[in-house]
Amino acid sequence: MTQPKILVARAVFPEVIARLEQHFVVESNQLDDSWTKEQFIQKLQGKQGAFTTGGDRVDAEVLAACPDLKICANMAVGYNNFDVDAMTQAGVIATNAPDVLTETTADFGFALLMATARRMSESEHYLRAGKWSKWSFDMFAGSDIHGSTLGILGMGRIGQGIARRGAHGFGMSVIYHNRSRLSAELEADCKASYVGKEELLKTADHVMLVLPYSAATHHTIGAAELSLMKPTATLVNIARGGIVDDAALASALAARRIAAAGLDVFEGEPKVHPDLLTIPNVVLTPHIASATIPTRLAMANLAADNLIAVLTGNKPLTPLN
Repeated sequence: MTQPKILVARAVFPEVIARLEQHFVVESNQLDDSWTKEQFIQKLQGKQGAFTTGGDRVDAEVLAACPDLKICANMAVGYNNFDVDAMTQAGVIATNAPDVLTETTADFGFALLMATARRMSESEHYLRAGKWSKWSFDMFAGSDIHGSTLGILGMGRIGQGIARRGAHGFGMSVIYHNRSRLSAELEADCKASYVGKEELLKTADHVMLVLPYSAATHHTIGAAELSLMKPTATLVNIARGGIVDDAALASALAARRIAAAGLDVFEGEPKVHPDLLTIPNVVLTPHIASATIPTRLAMANLAADNLIAVLTGNKPLTPLN
């Protein structure tokens, strides 16, 4: 029996490729070349499955040009690179990789929050530049984490993980806003209180964004929302680029309308708004919130599990449609 053919669109762990080769004829991009949309479509010709990451756009145009495609498995929890409605209409299964990255990403969110509030990146650059000649009482004085108010926009698994770290580990008062309110049991576990979005922005000392990107969440944080925040507040985005209006944020940071920001994701990444690169009161990281070897391996294996399940006649483990 002829084995199905799949495309692995980005470089991935060799052991995952070896595992996939036990089931499929695999074409893999282990050189990690950047493909145009046209090249992506060409590579997908005759393929029944695709192993994708967040940068591989699968839309109606791709689907129309690739009639053999049966499943696209994303090695990410986010899936704004998928037009899920178009995939459903085309009969193509979409899957993502939830759960396996929850705690690692929550760890990083909290690390980025602490680095932002305590001005770690800014002070390191100062030290490395040889500018530190003496100690002073207010040198890089930031804001406290313990005992402060943490506001979380988006209270899925990762948001809940951050809430637990803040409430149980640092004695923070946690407030959150979400499309739907959590159960009383989950709220108690997270020690979190539900509030409206405007109240959250006005009240929180630290605002953490952990909501999925969609047309509805585009520029959830823009100039108007930033104007509601305290001038001493920090903003951290570990969700997706486009949830924040990066130009408006750069303007607010430069004018010190808020104290600082920590960003792991950006509009149009890997490009970064040039104004953000010149502002000292922002910590910038290149979309690495889930970047530990065990977690990235688990994400890759879950994507592989979905491909193997679907193309051997079974149900996907984590379907989106």
